[in-house]
Amino acid sequence: MNKPNASYKRRIYFIEKSFQTRFILKFCTLVAIGGLLTIVILYLLAMRSTTVSLVNSRVVVRTTADFILPILIQTVAIVTILVGLAAIIVTLFVSHKIAGPLYRFKKVLKALAEGDFSSDFKIRHLDQLQDVADVFNNMISKLRIELKALKDNFSSFKEKLDNISEDEIPEHKRLYLSELKRISTELNKKIHYFKT
Repeated sequence: MNKPNASYKRRIYFIEKSFQTRFILKFCTLVAIGGLLTIVILYLLAMRSTTVSLVNSRVVVRTTADFILPILIQTVAIVTILVGLAAIIVTLFVSHKIAGPLYRFKKVLKALAEGDFSSDFKIRHLDQLQDVADVFNNMISKLRIELKALKDNFSSFKEKLDNISEDEIPEHKRLYLSELKRISTELNKKIHYFKT
């Protein structure tokens, strides 16, 4: 996995579509609820007063709530749409800072599941979960060191085992040697599954 350079910018903003869509919808729902609460609260507060207005050359007396309700609904609808669009844009970029690292995290976990410990978990420096990336890289580094030590020890064991000639040992111990060589071959396959 290549380390992103300083000029690298992610061009795809919907990385984890379901997560980001739910994230944006929750914020848009809050904006809509805020608009509705504004209408209800202003309407209830305006019910206590009366407004006199001229409509088609007639004097009309209504509660202020009934008078301002159409204008209030229009105003709140426009503000809700504008704030909703702003919320979509902001939450898209905020969720992008979370979804990107989650996407990378999944890719690294898949590589680890396939035995590839040769790469680190790298995310952009402004992304969220930087501390998780550091802890994860520390774990990968320690496992890489342990796997390398295991491979080195096994190589030394295999070399010594291969240097033993069947002619040098008595007949009854040759079965043990062939069994050790078979186990050695199996261990070799298992150890080399991991890439460090």
